[in-house]
Amino acid sequence: MADGKSYERAKAFRKALTPPEARLWSRLKGRSVHGIKFRKQHPVGPYILDFYCAEARLAVEVDGSVHDDPQQVNHDRRRTAWLSSERIRVIRVAALDVLRELDGVLEFVERAARDRLPSASPPPSRRTSRRSTSPSLRDGEEI
Repeated sequence: MADGKSYERAKAFRKALTPPEARLWSRLKGRSVHGIKFRKQHPVGPYILDFYCAEARLAVEVDGSVHDDPQQVNHDRRRTAWLSSERIRVIRVAALDVLRELDGVLEFVERAARDRLPSASPPPSRRTSRRSTSPSLRDGEEI
């Protein structure tokens, strides 16, 4: 669980998105990607995730060139390991890809989220007054 300081930092980060983050957010917000809800700059434990889908337990990180620095690479590995221990999958997209290939990035994000969403089951029938006589249903099951 995130502490109060993380929530305050996340709030500030939401107001100061990088251009690639802002571009990606413009397409993720409002369940625009096949009805999947994402949050921006969402705190989880000691970390703030660029974008997070709680239902899929998926973090989307937009990485600029600073993530090529060896110290940052090590930090990112520790961060990903911690998030994995919390059953959160982290996917990373290059900031340049967001700027140049946004549709491809969105397809990648959607696939990753859908792979982790609970399988959709059909809604239960609203008609409960009749009992089925079908041998494929158990006794007492309603349709």
